[in-house]
Amino acid sequence: MTDTDLHTAPSAGALRRAPGTPRVLFACGGTGGHVYPAIAIADAVRAVAPGAAIAFAGTQDRMEWEAVPKAGYPIHPITVSGFQRGLSAEALGRNLTFPFKLAKGLWESRRLISDFDPDVVVGTGGYVSGPVGMAASWAKRPLVLQEQNAYAGATNKLLAPRATTVFVAFEAAREHFPTETVVAGNPVRQDLRDADAEEARQHWDIPADARVLLAMGGSLGAGPINGALKMHLRELLEDPRTFVIWAAGKRYYDTLREATPDHERLRLVPYLDRMDLAYAAADLALCRSGAITCSELTVTGTPSVLVPSPNVTADHQTKNARALSDEGAAVLLPEADLDARFGLVRDLLANPEERATMREAALAIARPDAAAEIARAVVRLADARRGASPSS
Repeated sequence: MTDTDLHTAPSAGALRRAPGTPRVLFACGGTGGHVYPAIAIADAVRAVAPGAAIAFAGTQDRMEWEAVPKAGYPIHPITVSGFQRGLSAEALGRNLTFPFKLAKGLWESRRLISDFDPDVVVGTGGYVSGPVGMAASWAKRPLVLQEQNAYAGATNKLLAPRATTVFVAFEAAREHFPTETVVAGNPVRQDLRDADAEEARQHWDIPADARVLLAMGGSLGAGPINGALKMHLRELLEDPRTFVIWAAGKRYYDTLREATPDHERLRLVPYLDRMDLAYAAADLALCRSGAITCSELTVTGTPSVLVPSPNVTADHQTKNARALSDEGAAVLLPEADLDARFGLVRDLLANPEERATMREAALAIARPDAAAEIARAVVRLADARRGASPSS
């Protein structure tokens, strides 16, 4: 192994199997939507089988390289890149190297499967799942996939015929897979379920009887949401009962901080480092509709106005938002209509009965035990491969 391997993962000798120990390899990468579900499942595997040996495969230039070790798991580097669409010189140049990177990634994946000797491989999406999933299939290891979106991602669709089981978050995703699928929901962090509303309001210095809008656009922020909120902030705050928690995103915070007057009922921050307390304090969320965000909204029972990003592959976010809005848990507001229809945000804040109905609908479709359900299935597969007695 290289020096990089040794820095982030056990040496080859340390990877050798301990008797009776289930071994699970996770492959995920690129975005938090792929990485955090994998970490949640890994945590749940460890809860089901405390002695389990768990490792991750990922890429060194994406967020998993920091997030996975921070969560307490070793990560092994796999070379991978996506095929670039378009005819620009940059895209064509990257595509020329694609076959060589793919071959290298497949070789690294086969070596990792051999060294780590997993009983089960779990893929949660992202380019790195491709070569690792293929290597698992070639080595005849059970392959479990988890799809976060209502519309299946390309890597998971490619691997699905080789998978033992595919876990999906939305019923609508089942039609994209030829193999056995289980609707389990998206794995989310336990702390979101345990947050206390009173503690959350104290954290944000907001009265218990206030009406709170949580506006967010991810860690970097969402320009259209920020722009609409900036334009309509004054009318929102005309109601003395309304408070706004505004996570502007690192990309936009400094500019908005300078352009937005201070207000006693505005909490403008660059990002949310305590998502549990943000959801627990909120009466209504205004946000994008990434798969994990949608799952967090249902688990926390947070009514929402969802503004899908039009710039994601296969329009995933619109399909995610529609899955919630069709059940009455959210309102789908297209980005093009955000400014003209922003009044519905104010109307929902002023309508506790409608928000209560939306909250009930969100909780009704929530699957808070998704991580534990998937983890139990993974451990059962590991036990079966080892011929061990089923873990409790």
